[in-house]
Amino acid sequence: MSLPAPNSDALAASQALQRLIAAEIAEQGGAIPFSRFMELALYAPKLGYYSGGAAKLGRDGDFTTAPEISPLFGATLARASAAIMAQSGPNIIEFGAGTGKLARDVLTALAEIGVAVDSYTIIELSGELRARQQEALKDFPQVRWLNGFPDGFHGAVLANEVLDAMPVELVMKEGDGWTRQYVTISGGAFTLIPGQLDAALLEQVARQIPDFESLQDGYLTEVHLVGCGFMRSLAQMFKNGKGAAILVDYGFPAHEYYFDERSSGTLMCHYRHHAHPDPFYLPGLQDITAHVDFTAMALAAQDAGLDVLGYMSQASFLLAAGIGELLLRTDPEDALRYLPQSKAVQKLVSPAEMGELFKVLLVGHGVELDPAIVRADRSHKL
Repeated sequence: MSLPAPNSDALAASQALQRLIAAEIAEQGGAIPFSRFMELALYAPKLGYYSGGAAKLGRDGDFTTAPEISPLFGATLARASAAIMAQSGPNIIEFGAGTGKLARDVLTALAEIGVAVDSYTIIELSGELRARQQEALKDFPQVRWLNGFPDGFHGAVLANEVLDAMPVELVMKEGDGWTRQYVTISGGAFTLIPGQLDAALLEQVARQIPDFESLQDGYLTEVHLVGCGFMRSLAQMFKNGKGAAILVDYGFPAHEYYFDERSSGTLMCHYRHHAHPDPFYLPGLQDITAHVDFTAMALAAQDAGLDVLGYMSQASFLLAAGIGELLLRTDPEDALRYLPQSKAVQKLVSPAEMGELFKVLLVGHGVELDPAIVRADRSHKL
């Protein structure tokens, strides 16, 4: 691979994280599950990708998210959130708030339409991003930060590109069964080796992967145990309240996820706006993600007691929630202002850009969606 070289401080941080991971591998008898490697690479205190100090979003980071593309993304989510809050409570929780731009755009848009928000809670694991959020949102006194789920909640939950960054298990079809992939060190480098699945992981393989017994030998894919756990935690939070969560991410329903063409899985890494498949490249300096199995997420939510309110492409959701109307608040004759906004919206909704790859899953308890969003629902395809 030809990727930009890190500076000396970044390289030293990655080397420190590699030593930490190597020490844990030694402590565990020579191998750790890939999910644990991914957890350390992303979240090890002060050294992991999300818990360290490197810039992650925007031009100077590794990738760009929808809120960075256009404030109309946040304004559209604000409209959907307002309808949810009207049936539950004037509160919002956002998981993984990035630079704080989505929170700022949502709160600004809600204020413009006269919707008061009593509390906007951000749950953020990255110290660097939390500091950026606190600076970006210093003029919004209703914003607060928590480290985990509250016991109960009434309101709207937002999670944009959160599920894809949760650690996944890697599993491989071998002969008549499946193996769990572990990380070991060989020749001074991290590498994968096969190992046994426990009963719980095998049960999830059978639950998550259609026709799991008939896939080709050597088929490698992801199992989303942490993501499913997140959905169960959402259900527990809403058990003592009501509201809905809007989860936006890239991925597929199960019947599309496990195609023969995806026999190497969907794991992808992002470093300085370069995408590549090697999770062992400069641990701590790159994002490691997997596409979301939305069927698994919906089933986990449903099994835990939540209603699956809707599932659709990002384009369908944004259009149903009114992004076109918001765009037309800028006069098309005012080319200097309208054309950049129109181009940004096109990127968000175009099938060739983010419109179809990104999906929206809505789950909740005790609320109903706006009729326009209900008409866009494709949850039968899950």
